Amino acid sequence: MNPVLYLASASPRRRELLTQIGVSHTVVSADIDETAHAGEAPHDYVQRMARNKALAVWEKEARLPVLAADTTVVLDGLIYGKPRDRAHALEMLTHLSGRTHEVLTAVALAAARGIELRMNVSSVKLRV
Repeated sequence: MNPVLYLASASPRRRELLTQIGVSHTVVSADIDETAHAGEAPHDYVQRMARNKALAVWEKEARLPVLAADTTVVLDGLIYGKPRDRAHALEMLTHLSGRTHEVLTAVALAAARGIELRMNVSSVKLRV
């Protein structure tokens, strides 16, 4: 089956979800700087990341629509990025334990008609 879109993500879970719903796709990595800007609100950050990933792939592979997403964990207004290693992951889980945090996911779709952007916010509480 020919792909109907490019997925600007190396996430195995995102690939799996598209496969489960029967969306044929090709993975194309989006090489962007994922550094948060000074004073940037987490909601703005996650939307900027999804948009920039989609546009980065669209600019080099404009034959098919490009689907991109970014997910960020936020606690007390601070963005928790990807852990550097196992020790850092355990430290992050300790901070999140017993507290409610937000999980922000932005999804962007770039195509010839422009770019569409949506965001979901979930509140999550980890058990102690």
